[in-house]
Amino acid sequence: MSSRDLAAFAAGLQLRDVPPAVVDRAIDFIADWFGSALAGRGARAVEGVAAFARSMGPASGPSEILISRGGTTPLFAAQVNAAASHVIEQDDVHNGSVFHPATVVISPALAVAQALGCSGADLLTAVIAGYEVGIRVGEFLGRSHYTVFHTTGTAGTVAAAAAVGRLLNLSPEQMLDAIGSAGTQAAGLWEFLCDAADSKQLHTAHAAGAGLTSAYLARDGFRGARRILEGRQGMAAGMSRDARPERLTDGLGQRWALAETSFKYHASCRHTHPAADALLAVMRENNLAADHVAEVVAQVHQGAIDVLGAVDKPETVHQAKFSMGTVLGLVALDRRAGVADFETALKRPEVDAFRRRVRMQLDPEVDAAYPARWIGKVAVTTTRGDVLAGRVDVPKGDPGNSLSRAEITEKVHGLARFSAAASEAEVQRTLDWLWALRDAPRVGRLLPERRVQDAA
Repeated sequence: MSSRDLAAFAAGLQLRDVPPAVVDRAIDFIADWFGSALAGRGARAVEGVAAFARSMGPASGPSEILISRGGTTPLFAAQVNAAASHVIEQDDVHNGSVFHPATVVISPALAVAQALGCSGADLLTAVIAGYEVGIRVGEFLGRSHYTVFHTTGTAGTVAAAAAVGRLLNLSPEQMLDAIGSAGTQAAGLWEFLCDAADSKQLHTAHAAGAGLTSAYLARDGFRGARRILEGRQGMAAGMSRDARPERLTDGLGQRWALAETSFKYHASCRHTHPAADALLAVMRENNLAADHVAEVVAQVHQGAIDVLGAVDKPETVHQAKFSMGTVLGLVALDRRAGVADFETALKRPEVDAFRRRVRMQLDPEVDAAYPARWIGKVAVTTTRGDVLAGRVDVPKGDPGNSLSRAEITEKVHGLARFSAAASEAEVQRTLDWLWALRDAPRVGRLLPERRVQDAA
């Protein structure tokens, strides 16, 4: 139950040891990530990270920046793609760790695989290693950690190091060094939500870059702390009050945490999804329109209150994705909360009016089940005075109610259309290649390179 055990697992993982269904699911998550990364094109915070990369790094290189079609070093490509793939809130999430693996694992892994000319099997092995390590670190850090820290920024730094370290064929001792260096750089605080700051994109960019850097340094002999996770002055000591060391190695090689990961159906903070699905069920079952609803009480876990409670009246599109009332308003009015819907939500008085009719309430059953299960419960009071209960035990996107490859394909095409980052034909060609990733002899570009004059 130590950093050393986790490092040994990541360093020694072979694709032949992973069940085929888990490998297929890893491919699905890479495809899903590809759509989210494309959708980040044009987002101000993402373009800010990309501008920084252009000013600090080379104008060309082996690793692909998806939003611009340019190439650069693995470090800068990982940072920009990580920022881009997290901004529209459609990237995957693991419930038990409250951690978004793809953005901080696939971004650096793809960048390094492209630079090294790795095979598709190599990339898949690295991605699976990153998911398994990052999810377990998130579970280890516990609920108290998430109250203050953005787990994707903290556990994600270690996950990125594990993924890149696997591509670099680090030994167990080198992988331990990489994890040690990554853990000492782990960062990400929720305070940014209160100010509508851009920090969430910095969290993922930093995690991907710091993890990558840690792995490369370890390859060259740079030493890291040996007990960075569980040590007396390690991550748990400084970042958690309820750390669970046993979660670090829980079922390593037998329990595949990647397969427990969920797709995001709505384009908003995952904490809004269970209530959104429950409200949708109530409105469909009772043939309700939005103006039939006098009040909605979203019965939630404490984590939802901790994160969403920071946003009272949203002032930006990104804040709107963290507003329970705004998300439920879109669901009530449009029967969806898609990525394009949030672009106009703040300008729609009917969405704002519905937002003010929504409140959150801590529910003991929902809170006790969290984070292993994210139950959706709402109490809807109609304008006639009826009180209708809605409940969803498995929100859309969770294992057991997951997305099929057809649904993933539709989602990715929609995200690409949203940002105009790639044509329908380009997206489909990439998806067709990804479905056969396991047999790909070399990981190259996902999209054709766009010359500077073409991008103008």
